[in-house]
Amino acid sequence: MEFTHTPHPSPVDTDTRAQILAEPGFGKHFTDHMVVIDYDAEKGGWYQASIGPREPISLDPAASVLHYAQEIFEGMKAYKQDDDSLLLFRPEANAARFNTSARRMAMPELPEALFLESIRQLIAQDRDWVPEIEGGALYLRPFMFASEAFLGVRPATQYKYILIACPVGGYFKSDAPAVKIWVSRDYARAAPGGTGAAKTGGNYAASLVPQAEAIERGCDQVVFLDAVEHKWIEELGGMNLFFVFDDGSVVTPPLTGTILPGITRDSLIQLIREEGLQLREEPYSIDQWRADATMGRLTETMACGTAAVVTSVGTVAGPEGEFSIGAGGPGQLTSKLRERLVGIQKGAANDTYGWVTKL
Repeated sequence: MEFTHTPHPSPVDTDTRAQILAEPGFGKHFTDHMVVIDYDAEKGGWYQASIGPREPISLDPAASVLHYAQEIFEGMKAYKQDDDSLLLFRPEANAARFNTSARRMAMPELPEALFLESIRQLIAQDRDWVPEIEGGALYLRPFMFASEAFLGVRPATQYKYILIACPVGGYFKSDAPAVKIWVSRDYARAAPGGTGAAKTGGNYAASLVPQAEAIERGCDQVVFLDAVEHKWIEELGGMNLFFVFDDGSVVTPPLTGTILPGITRDSLIQLIREEGLQLREEPYSIDQWRADATMGRLTETMACGTAAVVTSVGTVAGPEGEFSIGAGGPGQLTSKLRERLVGIQKGAANDTYGWVTKL
């Protein structure tokens, strides 16, 4: 599909962009351009692709997304190299997960080649927006929503795929080497048969109240338990979890349909096995987590995701009190895996898996 290009009449000037890139934060500033691709079932599917100035979206008040929440998104990063080229980390996996989410939300799939081409098109226009600070990257946000104007509970027939980007630094506001998380006892993120495995906005909306509860209690993130027995650990508001034991084994909750299949999670599983460690995907309860940490059997807990990559969980708090993991600081394996993964993402370490794409 050919992309039509519309020149930006007034892109951000060089000095202002430099000030932003020096301290970008996360999700606060956006690049000059956006990609838009339209879908209409009556026109045979995806039929129009364009790249132009980032601007507000015009929507009919009856647009389906506003009433029935047909919406999905992805998150990925582009990293700048010393030779000024850019690297993408496993973009094909993002394209595949995007379509998995689309199927669950009764939305049309976007051809993976078109998804990847949209990334290339935007980066070609906005490559000067990649920050060169430590931990900096260009965060890419592809998303799709139902744009058909109608009131009736059925899948829409019209959709928009849009891609925007923003320069980012570190994800967590605190600079602590390990994060503190809050155990939510009153709220669940997803239930069996629901949309937990899809990257859709409703899952994140459900996490906002307990996340605010966590922040009020001095925590960085909230961890959710299963919706049936309220005892099995699932995931954080936007990150997967791994548990490291003193016998060299590692456990991560299994993908049973209520947990998002994280691309960073999948990458860590492969790196952990490459280290010669035993990795098990099995249920792990909050009570066992506390007991293992108290006895010293549990040495580390890792949280991972595209935004934060890999970080140590130092303290776990909840209505029953709190407990620490190890010494409450960064774990040895966590630090090693983070260094390896970030090295691959930025082209500084050998990519034996073929995970990076150079632009």
